[in-house]
Amino acid sequence: MKSVKTERSPLLATLGVQIEPVILELALTHRSFAYENGGIPTNERLEFLGDSILGQAVTVMLYRSYPHLDEGHLAKRRASLVSTAALAQIARGLDLGEYILLGRGEILTGGRDKASILADTVEALIGATFLDAGGAVATAFVLRLIEPLLAEPGHFGVSMDPKTSLQELAASRGVGVPVYTLEDSGPDHSKVFVATVVIGSAVTAQGVGPSKKFAEMAAARDAIDRLNAL
Repeated sequence: MKSVKTERSPLLATLGVQIEPVILELALTHRSFAYENGGIPTNERLEFLGDSILGQAVTVMLYRSYPHLDEGHLAKRRASLVSTAALAQIARGLDLGEYILLGRGEILTGGRDKASILADTVEALIGATFLDAGGAVATAFVLRLIEPLLAEPGHFGVSMDPKTSLQELAASRGVGVPVYTLEDSGPDHSKVFVATVVIGSAVTAQGVGPSKKFAEMAAARDAIDRLNAL
C-alpha cells in the first residue's frame, strides 16, 4: 500500500502557488482521514469556497474569450470545465492523489484515484489559495489549472456528450461496449444517483449526480479519462 507523500514542496512547485502549511494540510485532509483521527477538521469548507471561486473564474474567462457564443453554449462549456471528471483529470496530471490524507478504508478501495475525491481536493486547494493569497492569485491559479483542458482538441465535445464520446472511443480501441448500472439512495425529493460503467475488462468507472442522466454522464467522463490513460 503506497504511503502518502508528506513533503509538500514538490506539490507547491507544481501548483505554482504558496500556501501556508496549516491551510495546505487542511486542504489535503479528506473526511475519511479526519474520522480516523479524532474528528479533526476536513477540507470540505475549503472545497465549498473553492467551488465558488472556480465557477466565477471560469465564467468570466469564457465570457471574455468567446464573445460569439450565446448563454446556452457558454453554460455547457463551463459545465465541462468544472465537472468532476475534468477536475479529476487535472488532479491526475498533478499527481495530487499521492498527497491526499485518506482513511485506511479509502486507501484500500483506490481512493487516491477516485474522481470525486480528486476533484473535491482540487476545489479545496483553490479555496486555500484564495485564503492565503487573495482573489487575483486564486483566479490566476484556476486559469492555469484549466489551461490544458482548453488546449485539448475535442475537450468540449467530449464533455458535452460524454456517453456518445465514450462509445466511439471504446469502439475505436476495440475494448467492448460500455455497460451502465445505476444505484440510488436518499429520500425521493433528494436522491443521489451513482452510475457505474464497465467496458469489457479494460475500464470500470463511476459517476455521482442528482439524476440518472448526470450520474451516467459523470461516469462516462471518468471512463474516457481512464481509457485515455491506458
